[in-house]
Amino acid sequence: MGPAPVGAQLRLAAGKTEVMEPALEGTCEEEKTACSRKRIMAGLPVEGLLQPVKLSRAELYKEPTNEELNRLRETEILFHSSLLRLQIEELLKEVRLSEKKKERIDAFLREVNQRILRVPSTPETELIDQVWLPADIRVPLHQVPFTVKGCFHFLPPANITIVGSYLLGTCIRPDINVDVALTIPKEILQDKDGLNQRYFRKRALYLAHLAHHLAQDPLFGSVRFSYTNGCHLKPLLLLRPHGKSEHLVTVRLHPCPPPDFFRPCRLLPTKNNVRSAWYRGQGLPGDGSPEPPTPRYNSWVLQDTALESHMQLLSSVLGSAPGLKDGVALLKVWLRQRELDKGLGGFSGFLVSMLVAFLMSTRKIHTSMSGYQVLRSVLQFLATTDLTVNGISLCPRSDPSLPALADFHQAFPVVFLDSSGHLNLCADVTAATYHQVQHEARLSMALLDSKADDGFQLLLMTPKPMIRAFDHILHLRPLSRLQAACHRLKLWPELQDLGGDYVSAALGPLTTLLEQGLGSRLHLLAHSRPPVPEWKISQDPPKHKDSGVLTLGLLLWPEGLTSVLEMGPEADQPKAADFRQFWGSRSELRRFQDGAIREAVVWEAASMAQKRLIPHQVVTHLLALHADIPDTCVHYVGGLLEALIQGPKETSGTGEEALAVAVRCYDDLSHQLWGLEGLPLTVSAVQGAHPVLRYTEVFPPTPIRPAYSFYERLRDRASLLPRPDKPCPAYVEPMTVVCHLEGSGQWPQDAEAVRRVRAAFQLRLAELLSQQHGLQCRATALYTDVLKDGFVFRVRVAYQREPQILREMQSPEGLISLRDTPASLRLERDTRQLPLLTSALHGLQQQHPAFSGVARLAKRWVHAQLLGEGFTDESLDLVAASLFLHPEPFTPPSSPQVGFLRFLFLVSTFDWKNNPLIVNLNNELTGEEQVEIRSGFLAARTQLPVMVIVTPQDQKNSVWTQDGPSAQILQRLIVLAAEALPILEKQLMDPRGPGDIRTVFRPPLDIYDVLIRLAPRHIPRHRQAVDSPAASFCRGLLREPGPSPLMPVLAYDPPKLYLAQLREAFGDLALFFYDQHGGEVIGVLWKPTSFQPQPFKASSTKGRVMVSQGGEPMMVPNVEAILEDFAVLGEGLVRAVEARSERWTV
Repeated sequence: MGPAPVGAQLRLAAGKTEVMEPALEGTCEEEKTACSRKRIMAGLPVEGLLQPVKLSRAELYKEPTNEELNRLRETEILFHSSLLRLQIEELLKEVRLSEKKKERIDAFLREVNQRILRVPSTPETELIDQVWLPADIRVPLHQVPFTVKGCFHFLPPANITIVGSYLLGTCIRPDINVDVALTIPKEILQDKDGLNQRYFRKRALYLAHLAHHLAQDPLFGSVRFSYTNGCHLKPLLLLRPHGKSEHLVTVRLHPCPPPDFFRPCRLLPTKNNVRSAWYRGQGLPGDGSPEPPTPRYNSWVLQDTALESHMQLLSSVLGSAPGLKDGVALLKVWLRQRELDKGLGGFSGFLVSMLVAFLMSTRKIHTSMSGYQVLRSVLQFLATTDLTVNGISLCPRSDPSLPALADFHQAFPVVFLDSSGHLNLCADVTAATYHQVQHEARLSMALLDSKADDGFQLLLMTPKPMIRAFDHILHLRPLSRLQAACHRLKLWPELQDLGGDYVSAALGPLTTLLEQGLGSRLHLLAHSRPPVPEWKISQDPPKHKDSGVLTLGLLLWPEGLTSVLEMGPEADQPKAADFRQFWGSRSELRRFQDGAIREAVVWEAASMAQKRLIPHQVVTHLLALHADIPDTCVHYVGGLLEALIQGPKETSGTGEEALAVAVRCYDDLSHQLWGLEGLPLTVSAVQGAHPVLRYTEVFPPTPIRPAYSFYERLRDRASLLPRPDKPCPAYVEPMTVVCHLEGSGQWPQDAEAVRRVRAAFQLRLAELLSQQHGLQCRATALYTDVLKDGFVFRVRVAYQREPQILREMQSPEGLISLRDTPASLRLERDTRQLPLLTSALHGLQQQHPAFSGVARLAKRWVHAQLLGEGFTDESLDLVAASLFLHPEPFTPPSSPQVGFLRFLFLVSTFDWKNNPLIVNLNNELTGEEQVEIRSGFLAARTQLPVMVIVTPQDQKNSVWTQDGPSAQILQRLIVLAAEALPILEKQLMDPRGPGDIRTVFRPPLDIYDVLIRLAPRHIPRHRQAVDSPAASFCRGLLREPGPSPLMPVLAYDPPKLYLAQLREAFGDLALFFYDQHGGEVIGVLWKPTSFQPQPFKASSTKGRVMVSQGGEPMMVPNVEAILEDFAVLGEGLVRAVEARSERWTV
């Protein structure tokens, strides 16, 4: 995927999709083609295409300046390409603050400083005596328990210091936050304020008094409370300017104690600072057990004491190194695109800044590095270092009085100590979050190492929301259920440490539980970090249950996903009891084929679709068993879209089993063809050439047995004919099979003679299959239809040299030259390229079982939008295949749901105008070949289709898009995909349920000028509609399949035949759109040029009426007559013709 301008990419990341032009309602295809031809002939560039810059000869060979030589040398050393350097520089310009805005922010900060110092003092009162606060101000802290010792009075801060990324020059747009540390005077604090939340209570009261006075100042347009990184014990005050500058900046006020006020030895991770007698209202059991340590509580106090020292450290490291600052900014963009930096426990920009400082101290980064090299170095470190096992420290370990890393590993899942050796900077980061960071870093390093042209776009410009990055999603709600989970899991010490935050307390044990249960099915488990709330200063702080919803994302291994068996230890092993305790009633003893008797869990799943959802059964069972969370509180999103590709009579499966049956029948037929005796030439190859045989047919065929009451028999041809008094019979599509015969000198060298010999072989093939295998066959000159086990195969005999013979052109002088002709290209495509593609995609399905579901959902959606006629099945299959072969920056999908979301994203964001979509089947194309393909594409762009898909067997011509789509149809698809994606993602991420999931599959009909409504009686695939009818007509199939002596009616679809007649009769006036899978409406769009008056010609009177304009006879469309013809052509099939007169004028 080629890079678009950085500004455009940022808009894409924000959810505004740029689309290619022209629009569907714009100029018609003929005008576009004519215009393009004129521009090409005139030597002008075609609009929208990237053009090379033309330089004069003097400029081209001018010696480079010293500045240019230095820049080239820097690029060679610090970046791997000039393009990457330009892209990164443009990105940094986009995300950096301009000098003008910095001046405005600095002026606002000076005003804030003055206002804070003017806030009046208050007399001293007990901490629990808060009557001095005005009635309209609430303390931004849950004071539970309320009773606490200590006194409080307000004094202006002893010091006001700007800390954080603004002063360092590493903050990035669009959200500019300036962190200001307010040093609380020593007179307010007491020696034991570290105990029992006393410090946090004073901190909250300090903010409440500030909020009351600052809210009355007209300087501020907004004064609100929030939490520091989501920690509910550490509120902060948000100040925003008044008027138009409200979105310029958010100033965040952080009260903090004076340096060295709290003794670090009292805040070690092994110490307790929240007494059980105070928090629980009861003492510990009298068995002499110690108080439980409160490591998270202690780290939150230490964080406030270290604000200024951290700022000084980062300032000394980043101060004079612009490359390091660039690297930090790039890392923040990287984190933001992956939604890793927000909420409690997020891997924030502060953490990556400290990580850069650590790598500087270990000399893995130096000040002369570029931002790109810093980005690579940090990602490499994250990808290869597991901080959950081996923690790191910014503090030299020479002081024996400092706590050991092992102490921190016992208290925290992730360990990264600051320069004091007492504070774990990753205290709030969960193991799941860090493993997600590691996973993303590995993917990013693989992408950078590949040196792909679109690496920058994929790494820093492509958003990765959870719904698009993970195969399955589950929402836990209401969050109040986690309170019961904490009781069941006996998490009292964690609740005491976290001040009652039962969501954070339960999160770690729940993720560990699910990781253990999902085992080999699970690649990665991640959890959402609810957005940090803001609230008015007159409101109570939000409760834990109001913090939204807890969402877990499951990234699954396709290899173990569909296993129905969890095998445990042998019954006499000590671990058997643990296995039974973990799985509860689901565990049972079973004897296996090797004679072993083992504990095992067997999950109920009959179809492949149900096997993909076994994680749902695992999750709901374990949560109910171990955490008292019933299945009604678990909303699992994994297979909701699969109902769209369920067959009319399927209740649990999605067609994979039916496809497998059809493929097995094809394999049997191919063996029979290989083994035929009596053919003049032996069969050299049998290849499938149909979507069923590559597992991508939207609704796979089932074995059929026609009911003869629906047909009239043609006894002389052993065939059936539909009866006009019955509903249209079921649609039966033959599956194309190409049968290659061996080469021989006896083959003629004349094209017509070859066709006649092939026809003879078709007849002989039918005769031998009937004689040797008892199959019902019907032969024609072009193919032989074979009825086998209820499936119909259309076998085409092919001769490998026939395309070559069709290319031979003889000049009048008798010279033979080779030239591609439409017939030779069509034959080459049907007999060589299509079988090869089918074989490659069949192999892809074996590697990635989700490919079938993704391709079928994608085609179902395109057809549902009435655009199926504009795209070949093969082109859509290849777009779906690219999601598995080139999944960057994701991993290959393991579920149809996430694959379909990525399909919509790819279609709506890919730069089809300036880049080919390269689908490297079987990894046959080298990097050099791909570079050559892109260069050749740009050189020949004006001769290529609007949508270019390249494969190893088709590197130049894009054969699967030669006949469509047109620019208008592709543009329409892009617009629809861009609109459908956010709607569908919002539905799937809604914890209350997705609502009507079929919404994005229903086509918008308001753009069409005429709607032709069809009678369901004559729509053979009526039950395949998006909104499947509750009842439909019988289609003449017997319930029990069995042998049939007569060939069924093949490919009989009245709407499709009617469409062909409409296009033949009125194709010059209108475009026609239809959903072949049960659509009841044909959309008609008048071509813009069709209503332009044309000079009178006797040869062009069809569908037109003569009018006089300026005394000259002119022809204009006779709309009333045309609409009447629509109805006449479709008599019996057409139910109504609706004209939307406001959309066209004569």
